[in-house]
Amino acid sequence: MTTDIASNLTQVRRRITLAAKRAGRDPAEVKLIAVSKTKPAAAVRDAIAARCHAFGENKVQEAEGKISEIGQEGAEWHLIGHLQKNKARSAVQLFDVIHSIDSPELVHRLERICGEEGKWTLDVLIQVDLAGEETKSGVAETQLQLLVEVLKRCEHLRFVGLMALPPFFDDPEDARPFFQRLRAIRDRLRDEGAFTAGDGELSMGMTHDLEVAIEEGATMVRVGTAIFGERN
Repeated sequence: MTTDIASNLTQVRRRITLAAKRAGRDPAEVKLIAVSKTKPAAAVRDAIAARCHAFGENKVQEAEGKISEIGQEGAEWHLIGHLQKNKARSAVQLFDVIHSIDSPELVHRLERICGEEGKWTLDVLIQVDLAGEETKSGVAETQLQLLVEVLKRCEHLRFVGLMALPPFFDDPEDARPFFQRLRAIRDRLRDEGAFTAGDGELSMGMTHDLEVAIEEGATMVRVGTAIFGERN
């Protein structure tokens, strides 16, 4: 398994580098988040041995066992799936970054729990629903500004960017308008000084369409299948 994951990571990094250079960008601007959902801790360890240090998990409960086995210091842990309010405390305790903020209620709960748990800062991204798909989470674009204003008043949550999950298309080019739209929203928020830190991360692009996402400005790509193989 080790060789496969190391080899796969080499290929994914090459794809990232080529896409960034095509877009006139520095490949170092793009963070690779290895999506380890459904994969055992052993696979994560193999990826760490191959110099991968950021991992994305969809479910708090599944991540809990893995993180306790590997340790929070051993890697950077990103929650990329929908966060149920009853899992908020565990999420605060476990994760370094949460990509899936989608409601003022969730913001208030996370902010309160951070204070109670003594977690001074927690980086968060708003998940924006650009396609209106019923099966996917995210805040509608019309409700985005309200959520931004709520985050601005937070003491512990640091609003650092936006995330999107466009519809799946056989041709990755068809996802380009969604990536362009997210970037335009990010640029507007950046110009308004909405982000707590930085110019606004863009978490977009997966195994299938990471090149297009990088060409459109992605700063974080969430790649699972190309690294770990098909989901268990």
